[in-house]
Amino acid sequence: MHFAHEPVLLHESVEVLALKPGGTYVDCTLGGAGHSLAVLSTEPSIRLIGIDRDPEALERAGHRLQHYKDRVTLVHGNFRHLARILADQGIDRVDGILLDIGVSSPQLDEGERGFSYHQDAPLDMRMNPDDPVTAQDLVNTLSQKELARIIAEYGEERWAARIADFIVKYRAIEPIRTTSQLVQIIKNAVPAAARQGGPHPARRTFQALRIAVNDELGALRSVLEQSVPLLNPGGRIAVITFHSLEDRIVKEFFQSCLGRCTCPPDLPVCVCGRRATLKLVNSKPIVPSAAELEKNPRARSAKLRAAERI
Repeated sequence: MHFAHEPVLLHESVEVLALKPGGTYVDCTLGGAGHSLAVLSTEPSIRLIGIDRDPEALERAGHRLQHYKDRVTLVHGNFRHLARILADQGIDRVDGILLDIGVSSPQLDEGERGFSYHQDAPLDMRMNPDDPVTAQDLVNTLSQKELARIIAEYGEERWAARIADFIVKYRAIEPIRTTSQLVQIIKNAVPAAARQGGPHPARRTFQALRIAVNDELGALRSVLEQSVPLLNPGGRIAVITFHSLEDRIVKEFFQSCLGRCTCPPDLPVCVCGRRATLKLVNSKPIVPSAAELEKNPRARSAKLRAAERI
């Protein structure tokens, strides 16, 4: 199978990791191995652990990284279990952690995976085919209230309540099994005026369901919490996000690790005892250049934040 993936913010992410000779690095979202390939080719003495929950991506990345196989360990797993995965490899600390959050281009382009609203396929959306819950399960079993919440919160869709209402009415007649069924339901739910111009009317709902199916936000919070004690002093974590909710989680987590005093301003001395565990590498998120956006329009919402273990 042909595999094409344009890694986003490639040079910027390698740069903020500040690679150390002989260091150990983790690519928590191996995907097409673009970032890992750049890390390995930049510093010839690095050891790399590559993790992906998608077995197809892992297999293809293995072929792409074959030249570096003596320095690479590939793991099929969810990065939310990062500490356990590293412990299984006999690793206590690493010098860098990279996360590229969200769905990959191949997953979108392979219609049979059910991620795309442009191709008819079973309504699946699982990054790991072994996971138990599909998007089809969610749209056919969740309450109208819960569907509306997911679509509004994860998709930031203004018509979430109406879309949820149309989903529930449709499934009362027949189950929703395919992407094309769901796309038509969404088109029927969104008023015609709101469908003029702008992104595809199903984009936000599909995004919301994908995030829910794969518990992407929960996994992100979990790996961030584990990351700090897993980093050597001077080690760095770099996170690329494509969604405002993800970026907010990363920003707030980094802020919480800066050790800023939370005592009331009228106290004469600090009693909260907060100590910094991270310092920011970049105070503002790094975004793609105009040249990258021209080459890869899917990078338009990408943001890169990085922090260093104190």
